Amino acid sequence: MASNTTDNSQQTPRQRNGPPPPRRQGRNPPPPSRYQPQHHQTTAQVPQEKKKPVFVKVDQLKPGTSGHTLTVKVVSQTSVPQKPNAASSSSSHLRPNRISECLVGDETASILFTARNDQVELMKPGATVNLRNAKIDMFKGSMRLAVDKWGRIEVTEPVEMAVKEDNNLSLVEYELVNVEE
Repeated sequence: MASNTTDNSQQTPRQRNGPPPPRRQGRNPPPPSRYQPQHHQTTAQVPQEKKKPVFVKVDQLKPGTSGHTLTVKVVSQTSVPQKPNAASSSSSHLRPNRISECLVGDETASILFTARNDQVELMKPGATVNLRNAKIDMFKGSMRLAVDKWGRIEVTEPVEMAVKEDNNLSLVEYELVNVEE
Protein backbone atom coordinates (compact mmCIF):
# COMPACT_ATOMS: atom_id res chain seq x y z
CA MET A 1 0.00 0.00 0.00
CA ALA A 2 1.55 3.29 -1.10
CA SER A 3 1.59 6.20 1.30
CA ASN A 4 1.48 9.86 0.27
CA THR A 5 3.33 11.05 3.37
CA THR A 6 7.02 11.87 3.12
CA ASP A 7 9.74 12.63 5.59
CA ASN A 8 9.31 16.10 7.14
CA SER A 9 12.94 17.03 6.43
CA GLN A 10 12.39 16.70 2.69
CA GLN A 11 9.07 18.52 2.38
CA THR A 12 8.92 21.70 0.37
CA PRO A 13 6.60 24.55 1.32
CA ARG A 14 3.15 24.31 -0.24
CA GLN A 15 1.77 27.10 -2.34
CA ARG A 16 -1.72 28.18 -1.51
CA ASN A 17 -4.30 28.40 -4.22
CA GLY A 18 -7.09 30.67 -3.15
CA PRO A 19 -7.80 33.22 -0.44
CA PRO A 20 -5.74 33.39 2.73
CA PRO A 21 -7.10 31.70 5.84
CA PRO A 22 -9.47 33.76 8.00
CA ARG A 23 -7.82 35.93 10.64
CA ARG A 24 -8.25 35.10 14.26
CA GLN A 25 -10.21 37.42 16.42
CA GLY A 26 -8.39 39.12 19.22
CA ARG A 27 -4.73 39.40 19.85
CA ASN A 28 -2.28 36.83 18.49
CA PRO A 29 0.05 35.39 21.09
CA PRO A 30 3.73 36.11 20.47
CA PRO A 31 5.63 33.30 18.77
CA PRO A 32 7.51 31.02 21.13
CA SER A 33 11.08 32.10 21.68
CA ARG A 34 13.78 29.75 20.45
CA TYR A 35 16.49 31.39 22.46
CA GLN A 36 16.94 31.66 26.17
CA PRO A 37 17.55 35.19 27.44
CA GLN A 38 21.21 35.79 28.16
CA HIS A 39 22.95 38.40 30.21
CA HIS A 40 24.74 40.64 27.73
CA GLN A 41 28.08 42.11 28.68
CA THR A 42 29.11 45.38 27.15
CA THR A 43 32.41 45.78 25.36
CA ALA A 44 33.58 48.09 28.14
CA GLN A 45 33.48 45.21 30.62
CA VAL A 46 35.17 42.64 28.38
CA PRO A 47 37.55 44.17 25.83
CA GLN A 48 37.88 42.20 22.63
CA GLU A 49 41.36 40.92 22.07
CA LYS A 50 42.77 41.76 18.67
CA LYS A 51 44.57 38.99 16.90
CA LYS A 52 48.25 39.58 16.36
CA PRO A 53 49.07 39.73 12.65
CA VAL A 54 50.94 36.74 11.30
CA PHE A 55 53.64 38.00 8.99
CA VAL A 56 54.42 35.77 6.02
CA LYS A 57 57.39 35.74 3.66
CA VAL A 58 57.02 36.37 -0.06
CA ASP A 59 57.97 32.80 -1.00
CA GLN A 60 54.95 31.50 0.98
CA LEU A 61 52.44 33.30 -1.29
CA LYS A 62 50.22 31.05 -3.43
CA PRO A 63 47.76 31.85 -6.26
CA GLY A 64 44.22 32.77 -5.24
CA THR A 65 45.02 33.47 -1.59
CA SER A 66 44.27 36.59 0.42
CA GLY A 67 44.58 38.09 3.89
CA HIS A 68 48.37 38.24 3.86
CA THR A 69 50.37 40.52 6.12
CA LEU A 70 53.97 41.01 5.06
CA THR A 71 56.88 43.42 5.24
CA VAL A 72 58.55 44.09 1.91
CA LYS A 73 61.06 46.45 0.37
CA VAL A 74 60.25 48.27 -2.86
CA VAL A 75 62.93 47.60 -5.48
CA SER A 76 61.56 49.40 -8.53
CA GLN A 77 58.44 51.14 -9.80
CA THR A 78 57.10 51.25 -13.36
CA SER A 79 54.12 53.38 -14.33
CA VAL A 80 51.51 51.58 -16.43
CA PRO A 81 50.22 53.78 -19.30
CA GLN A 82 46.46 54.11 -19.52
CA LYS A 83 44.53 53.52 -22.73
CA PRO A 84 43.49 56.93 -24.09
CA ASN A 85 40.04 55.82 -25.26
CA ALA A 86 39.10 54.26 -21.91
CA ALA A 87 39.82 57.37 -19.84
CA SER A 88 38.32 59.97 -22.16
CA SER A 89 35.17 58.34 -23.51
CA SER A 90 32.65 57.43 -20.83
CA SER A 91 34.31 58.46 -17.57
CA SER A 92 35.55 61.94 -18.42
CA HIS A 93 34.15 63.32 -15.14
CA LEU A 94 36.17 60.81 -13.09
CA ARG A 95 39.82 61.31 -12.39
CA PRO A 96 41.97 58.87 -14.33
CA ASN A 97 43.22 55.80 -12.51
CA ARG A 98 46.94 55.72 -11.89
CA ILE A 99 48.40 52.25 -11.92
CA SER A 100 51.98 51.35 -11.20
CA GLU A 101 53.73 47.98 -11.07
CA CYS A 102 56.31 47.77 -8.31
CA LEU A 103 58.81 44.99 -7.80
CA VAL A 104 58.73 44.25 -4.06
CA GLY A 105 60.30 41.50 -2.04
CA ASP A 106 62.15 40.27 0.99
CA GLU A 107 65.10 37.96 1.62
CA THR A 108 63.17 34.91 0.33
CA ALA A 109 61.65 36.06 -2.99
CA SER A 110 60.20 38.95 -4.97
CA ILE A 111 56.85 39.63 -6.67
CA LEU A 112 55.18 42.38 -8.67
CA PHE A 113 52.85 44.60 -6.65
CA THR A 114 50.05 46.51 -8.41
CA ALA A 115 49.73 49.97 -6.83
CA ARG A 116 46.58 51.97 -7.62
CA ASN A 117 45.89 55.71 -7.24
CA ASP A 118 47.04 56.91 -3.77
CA GLN A 119 49.14 53.77 -3.28
CA VAL A 120 51.52 54.94 -6.04
CA GLU A 121 53.04 57.68 -3.83
CA LEU A 122 53.68 55.24 -0.97
CA MET A 123 55.51 52.69 -3.13
CA LYS A 124 58.74 54.56 -3.84
CA PRO A 125 61.91 52.57 -4.62
CA GLY A 126 63.93 51.90 -1.48
CA ALA A 127 60.94 52.24 0.87
CA THR A 128 60.05 49.50 3.35
CA VAL A 129 56.31 48.94 3.68
CA ASN A 130 53.93 46.75 5.66
CA LEU A 131 51.14 45.32 3.51
CA ARG A 132 48.08 44.31 5.51
CA ASN A 133 45.27 42.16 4.14
CA ALA A 134 47.07 41.80 0.81
CA LYS A 135 45.77 39.40 -1.83
CA ILE A 136 47.13 37.58 -4.83
CA ASP A 137 45.55 38.52 -8.16
CA MET A 138 46.20 36.52 -11.30
CA PHE A 139 47.12 38.56 -14.39
CA LYS A 140 47.79 36.74 -17.65
CA GLY A 141 48.61 33.55 -15.76
CA SER A 142 51.09 35.11 -13.32
CA MET A 143 50.75 36.27 -9.71
CA ARG A 144 50.45 39.92 -8.73
CA LEU A 145 50.27 41.16 -5.16
CA ALA A 146 47.62 43.82 -4.48
CA VAL A 147 45.97 45.67 -1.60
CA ASP A 148 42.33 46.63 -2.13
CA LYS A 149 40.10 48.94 -0.10
CA TRP A 150 39.93 46.44 2.76
CA GLY A 151 43.72 46.39 3.14
CA ARG A 152 46.32 48.90 4.22
CA ILE A 153 49.79 50.01 3.18
CA GLU A 154 51.98 51.44 5.93
CA VAL A 155 55.40 52.92 5.25
CA THR A 156 57.74 51.81 8.05
CA GLU A 157 61.25 52.75 9.06
CA PRO A 158 63.82 51.50 6.54
CA VAL A 159 65.10 48.00 7.19
CA GLU A 160 68.32 46.66 5.74
CA MET A 161 66.99 43.80 3.67
CA ALA A 162 68.66 42.08 0.72
CA VAL A 163 65.79 41.43 -1.70
CA LYS A 164 66.13 38.13 -3.53
CA GLU A 165 65.34 39.31 -7.06
CA ASP A 166 66.35 36.08 -8.81
CA ASN A 167 63.34 34.29 -7.27
CA ASN A 168 60.58 36.43 -8.87
CA LEU A 169 57.22 34.71 -8.29
CA SER A 170 55.56 36.87 -10.97
CA LEU A 171 57.66 35.19 -13.66
CA VAL A 172 56.11 31.80 -12.89
CA GLU A 173 53.19 31.16 -15.22
CA TYR A 174 50.23 29.23 -13.83
CA GLU A 175 47.52 27.41 -15.73
CA LEU A 176 44.02 26.74 -14.40
CA VAL A 177 43.26 23.04 -14.70
CA ASN A 178 39.79 21.61 -14.11
CA VAL A 179 39.95 18.25 -12.36
CA GLU A 180 36.99 15.97 -12.94
CA GLU A 181 36.31 13.27 -10.41
